[in-house]
Amino acid sequence: MTLDKTLLDILACPDDHATLAYDPAAAGGAGELACTSCDRVYPITDGIPVLLLDEARRTGAPAQK
Repeated sequence: MTLDKTLLDILACPDDHATLAYDPAAAGGAGELACTSCDRVYPITDGIPVLLLDEARRTGAPAQK
């Protein structure tokens, strides 16, 4: 399943409002959205991005500036 490009253009990280990188192959094909600034990755459940800080996982990667 893929997300609409218009939707992807308006979504932002709820923590720092940075853009999100979409990986449709992640999470067994369900897809994920990774913040381009902090180390949070947000799941996509049943085609719906879950942009809740409590649901995000941390990658452990250093933040990019």
